[in-house]
Amino acid sequence: MQPIQETADLSAYLAADEAIDHQHPVVRETAGRLAAGAADSYAYARLAYEFVRDTVPHSADTGDPRVTWRASDVLARRTGICHAKAHALAALLRAEDIPTALCYQRLCDDDGDGHVVHGLVAVRFRGSWHRQDPRGNKPGVDARFSLTGERLAWIPDAARGELDHPVLYAAPHPAVLDALRTAPDREALGRALPSTL
Repeated sequence: MQPIQETADLSAYLAADEAIDHQHPVVRETAGRLAAGAADSYAYARLAYEFVRDTVPHSADTGDPRVTWRASDVLARRTGICHAKAHALAALLRAEDIPTALCYQRLCDDDGDGHVVHGLVAVRFRGSWHRQDPRGNKPGVDARFSLTGERLAWIPDAARGELDHPVLYAAPHPAVLDALRTAPDREALGRALPSTL
């Protein structure tokens, strides 16, 4: 899949917004702590990825009913679904001037009778975009930070109607953000999230 930038302006992929609030003190403190242990921007990006993947549990894995969507809330409350975790990782990376896009996959839902939109990020290094999935590992999922080949949680199966959306968004997709902002709990969020973009 060849990624398509939503905008040619790379500064859009460094911007703060309501969801990717990288100027918030919680995000700045977390970024500063991680950056102190990194030799360069690549090492920082890997540390930030592993921090979100491993220390912010996916709420579906833990049964946490809370819905988070702002990066600062995801980091403070330490919970979120894939989209929320993508917002947190994007904020941490942008806080250290690493261009980061939001991207999406269409995957079969857990029952296999419908589809869900899955959120992840892409980071820009060495003039290219590299997708990373901070969803969180579990049995059957072994996602890793990589610039030399994708190590995502899932590879879409076209025969099942799954696909990679090629657009690299500078801000969360409006349909995803609206569902996250209005859902009172994770169960309601599951019904509100779009099945395609």
